[in-house]
Amino acid sequence: QADGDPHEELGTYIQRKLEMSKNLPRESRLFANEVLRGAHHIEPLLKEDLYDLVNEKAAIIQTWINAGKMAPCDPRHVIFAIWSTTQHYADFDAQIRSLLRRDDDDQSHFADAEQFLKTLFLGQLVKRS
Repeated sequence: QADGDPHEELGTYIQRKLEMSKNLPRESRLFANEVLRGAHHIEPLLKEDLYDLVNEKAAIIQTWINAGKMAPCDPRHVIFAIWSTTQHYADFDAQIRSLLRRDDDDQSHFADAEQFLKTLFLGQLVKRS
C-alpha cells in the first residue's frame, strides 16, 4: 500500500514470499525452470501481466523513496532482490538442507531466513521514522 509504512509493507512481503517458498516449492521450481528455459510458455504473462504488476509496485516503492522513507535505488531491483532471495529457499532446498544439516521435516530455517532477510532489506534500505 502506497500509504503504508515501507518497513511493515516490505517486511510482510518478505514473510509471504518465504511462506510461498516453504509451502509451494514445486511450483517455485516449475516457474524457475520455465524462465531458465527461455519462458516460451509464459512469455505473454511476463511481458504483460507481470510487467504491469511490477511497475505498479515499483511506483509505490518510488513514492517511499521520494518521501525519504527509503534509500535511493531502482525499485524494480528491490523487487528482484526479494524474489531471488526468498525463492532461493524453494529452488535450492536440497542444498540448503544439506548445508544447514536439516531433516526434511525441519522447517526452522525459514524463520531464520525471514529474520535475516528482514534485517538485510529493512536494516539499510528502509529509513525508520
